[in-house]
Amino acid sequence: MNVERANAGSRFSYRQELPALPLSEQTSATRPDGRVIVGVDDSPGGLAALHWAVDWARSRRVQLVAVRTWALGLPRHGGRRRHVARVHPHIVMYWNGVEQREASAELVRRSFLTVAGGMPDDVEVSVRTPEGDPGEVLTRIARADRDLLVVGQDQARSLRHALHGSVSLYCCEHARCPVVVVPEG
Repeated sequence: MNVERANAGSRFSYRQELPALPLSEQTSATRPDGRVIVGVDDSPGGLAALHWAVDWARSRRVQLVAVRTWALGLPRHGGRRRHVARVHPHIVMYWNGVEQREASAELVRRSFLTVAGGMPDDVEVSVRTPEGDPGEVLTRIARADRDLLVVGQDQARSLRHALHGSVSLYCCEHARCPVVVVPEG
């Protein structure tokens, strides 16, 4: 487990030349500096994490992967789903998730608008809106040790935190790459 506070000194001071591949064809395996994967929500901590991740990706010339997960039962402002609802055995639900993915992409767009005035044109940005638990999805996407996972943390860890769990704690415990937890403010 590699954990670093955003306001602490950086362990990531090395620089290497980028490979000759175009940025769009590079993966974390071919990029010496990896990628920045950021969990996006519109909470104060989530917006602070996105701002930090944009600045880091810009300064290191690496790809920024903005991830907003969705699933039925997930809290609006981030968090994990602790209790799995039991579905009646005779009810079959089907949906293709188009509305949820579109709503997630719109939330990412609004979050970029809030923290950076829109999608940065000097950073390669990839937006992903997969279905699933935020902690599990983020740690699955940030799988290479050259990746950097950035998540936000709100100061008000009250009933919402107790009910929904902590994405940042899950990521710190399960990620295979360094994790930066950015506090709100």
